[in-house]
Amino acid sequence: MTRLPLLALVPLLIGAAPPPVDVVIRGGTVYTGADTPPATGDVEIAGDRIVYVGPTRGTAATRVIDARGKIVAPGFIDAHTHPDTYIRSPDPQQRLNIAWLGQGVSTIVTGVDGGGTPDVAADAKKLEASGIGTNTVPFVGFGAIRARVLGQADRAPTPAELEQEKALAAKAMCEGALGLSTGLFYAPQSYATTDEVVAVAAEAGKRGGMYDTHQRDESSYTIGLMNSTREAIEIGRRAGTPVHFAHLKALGVDLQGQAPALIAIIDAARRAGQDVTADQYPWLASGSSVDASLVPRWAVDGGYKRMIARFDDPAALARIKVEMRENLRRRGGAPSLLLTSAGQPWTGKTLQQMADLWHVDPIDAAIRILRVPDVRGDEPAGVGVASFNMADRDVDLIMRQPWVVTSSDGSDGHPRQFATFPRKYQTYVRERHVLSLADFIRRSTGLTADMYRLRGRGYLRPGYFADVVVFDPVRFAPRADYVHPTRPSVGVDALFVNGRPALAKGATTGVAAGRVLLRDRPAACPAPAGT
Repeated sequence: MTRLPLLALVPLLIGAAPPPVDVVIRGGTVYTGADTPPATGDVEIAGDRIVYVGPTRGTAATRVIDARGKIVAPGFIDAHTHPDTYIRSPDPQQRLNIAWLGQGVSTIVTGVDGGGTPDVAADAKKLEASGIGTNTVPFVGFGAIRARVLGQADRAPTPAELEQEKALAAKAMCEGALGLSTGLFYAPQSYATTDEVVAVAAEAGKRGGMYDTHQRDESSYTIGLMNSTREAIEIGRRAGTPVHFAHLKALGVDLQGQAPALIAIIDAARRAGQDVTADQYPWLASGSSVDASLVPRWAVDGGYKRMIARFDDPAALARIKVEMRENLRRRGGAPSLLLTSAGQPWTGKTLQQMADLWHVDPIDAAIRILRVPDVRGDEPAGVGVASFNMADRDVDLIMRQPWVVTSSDGSDGHPRQFATFPRKYQTYVRERHVLSLADFIRRSTGLTADMYRLRGRGYLRPGYFADVVVFDPVRFAPRADYVHPTRPSVGVDALFVNGRPALAKGATTGVAAGRVLLRDRPAACPAPAGT
């Protein structure tokens, strides 16, 4: 362990008493988020900013936290999340976003997989007015844009419709979106050609945004993982955007062991000068749905009710079952799909167990589940799954790449929503030694902030926003699992979001200090009305 630079001692050497502050986090092992060794020292907070990081200097403070024996780091940044159950809840306690606060997360990236609203400014205003516990960083979603213009149709846009899509993307970028996200695996986004995506992504590129993608195929469903990865890189090159792969993986029995080839494609693009990065969650099971995992894309054209109508057509159903059976095979079979949606007769059981219980084939069991509608009747109810489809060797190798950061892809019913960061620490740092503690912190803080260009975030530096976590290196651990996915994690002693205490002594404070972090208005945008 090293000491912080002598420069930090200058105020003491010249006899100047440091001004009082709101909070001193004293005597912890400080990791600043940079690629530098840790040091024992203090972090001081005044208002919403960090004002000092260095050796103890006796500053007076309204509150002093004894961090001896603890790790002090920037609040973690989750690069890919699905938090709507929390941040859009009518319940103020839900909006504190405890699923993430309890892991030491202060900032989450939202609007991913193509789902982010084009109405970025209005949505940000609504979220901040309601009070949220974590900072959020929004993408605008290609899926939301396409659905607004084309609905659920499996067709190409007309030239006029493409211009509408581009205008919506430009509007969102001018209102502060981080970039364009896609979920090309999911209908109706899967119906879009590469050229259509490039045209819309270029609107983000013109305004300094990035292209974030749940790529078209992480497995062997359509064009295959390697061709899909090449497609995403091509989209970024042609659109003039950095490319960021969401939850990078080699999914399914056909792709296990193929991580080296996947990494080679990305490394080649990076050597050629392209900005290509990725995030990853530390779990062997992905989170998805029965329909997305098994039903062919053509069968969901037009939405849920059209899918059910095809189930009722004997000829269509026969074709659907053939393709569902192949999709189930590539996922690892019915025992590999754990049904996770709460409050259903099948909750916590595998698809195979439900097939056995109902005395039917697993495909028939899946269709039976899909036939149950939600309260609105336009989506299936209770179809979430944890899909066990990845291999340790692939997860480990991807995790070690210098351009990969931490994400949860946190979604309802999967333990990654409550336990990703402590799991990565406990399993991949302490137990299996895939990463060092310093690597874990850097890939969960400063490196993520650099990739997403989050100004004033991700580092413990004077002048930066005071997003700070204090955790116990012995006790920091997950408690959620696939059967109990909402058990809170333990070991976070304190968490500050914008200088305000979100967690104190391991408990929530009720303070909703989160902000929506919008980008500055790009130069390629018209001046706002009235200016």
